Amino acid sequence: MSTTESAPRTPIGRVVGASLIGTTIEWYDFFLFGTAAAIVFNVLFFPSADPLTGTLLAFTTYAVGFIARPLGGIVFGHFGDRIGRKKLLVISLVMMGGATFAMGLLPTYATIGVAAPLLLALLRLVQGFALGGEWGGAVLIVSEHGDAKRRGFWASWPQAGAPGGNLLATAVLAVLAVVQTDEAFMSWGWRIPFLLSGLLVVVGLWIRLSVAESPVFVEAKRRADQGPVQESPPAVEVVRKQWREVLLAMGARFGENVSYYVITAFILVYLTTFVGLPKSLGLNAVLIGSAIHFVSIPLWGILSDRIGRRPVYLIGAVGMAAWGFVFFTMLDTGSFGLIALATTVGLVLHGAMYGPQAAFFSELFGTRVRYSGASIGYQLASIVAGGLSPLIATALLQQFSSGTPIALYLVGSCVLTCIAIGLARETRGVSLTESEDTARDEAAVR
Repeated sequence: MSTTESAPRTPIGRVVGASLIGTTIEWYDFFLFGTAAAIVFNVLFFPSADPLTGTLLAFTTYAVGFIARPLGGIVFGHFGDRIGRKKLLVISLVMMGGATFAMGLLPTYATIGVAAPLLLALLRLVQGFALGGEWGGAVLIVSEHGDAKRRGFWASWPQAGAPGGNLLATAVLAVLAVVQTDEAFMSWGWRIPFLLSGLLVVVGLWIRLSVAESPVFVEAKRRADQGPVQESPPAVEVVRKQWREVLLAMGARFGENVSYYVITAFILVYLTTFVGLPKSLGLNAVLIGSAIHFVSIPLWGILSDRIGRRPVYLIGAVGMAAWGFVFFTMLDTGSFGLIALATTVGLVLHGAMYGPQAAFFSELFGTRVRYSGASIGYQLASIVAGGLSPLIATALLQQFSSGTPIALYLVGSCVLTCIAIGLARETRGVSLTESEDTARDEAAVR
């Protein structure tokens, strides 16, 4: 019996559950900031006579978290490839939850002046650093526990943690918006969702600590310990030997990431400052869309197991490029039904890219550098894609007073994703242990 087979193995259902709950909590923390930046932080931490200027400053702090994510991906990826996935997942959860809880205790600009936004930016850096390490570990521990035939389905569940976290964050804020007056919410009510993070982290830790280490990693580490010492850090090795895969992952990520943050974060700015609707309407539309998004992601994962990662990914990218124009036209109507429909369809199309993404990225890299490779490709794209998209969209709205330039921005990002997917190889069904040998052989040829 091989070491992989004899290593402690957690049932795949429990692994998926632990990863899903953990990623949901971490994305709750991260998205809570994005939503608050659009409706709270622009007023309390960046007071300005011009609402859009205050929002731009708030989204600048929001983007800081994305800048920290690649660094988190490199650091967590290094240790995740050296000492294991599980330990790093626990650390990332504690860091994220602690930073979010501290945000709920921050004094505002009116109390301590410029120190308030500076402290907010510092905590956002910690959030980004933690999330940079979270994603790679969560999807890899599922991918490496599951079988090749259903990897797209199993690995899509940690991806569902993104809409799950957004759903939870938006739901909490929507409830508070209903039960509180605007004055009470802006005075103290906005702090409640941030403080709730402390309780959620305790639950997440309890579940994650019950999961065994990835058997694929355990076997790879055993083989590495018996062979020559690996001198290069995993991040250096992956950039040197699999730089093409890193670039393809970044390109594949671009349209997916831009579209998601335009639909879920920028929509609140567009509806409140341009269309003139209350924030509760936008929050409820995102709430409905996120619920459908959560369900659609595993379904796209199943389809990718049947027809391949690339075809499903292209369905999402091409569909999103076309939907951007319809999306803003429907928002301009001011009809809640049409706004909710526009958001939901956009998120379902996003799911076609996001669902197969975890398995696709995992299958691109060898085990010894998989955490680093997947994390670097995923997180580097986040800086210029998700991190800047609300800023760029807000600036375009401020300049042109129309959603059309923003729709064109979506088209450009999706074209880049289509090019990357077109250049990538199909990875459906590969063995993750075989992918390590393939990566090593391809590197030797290059």
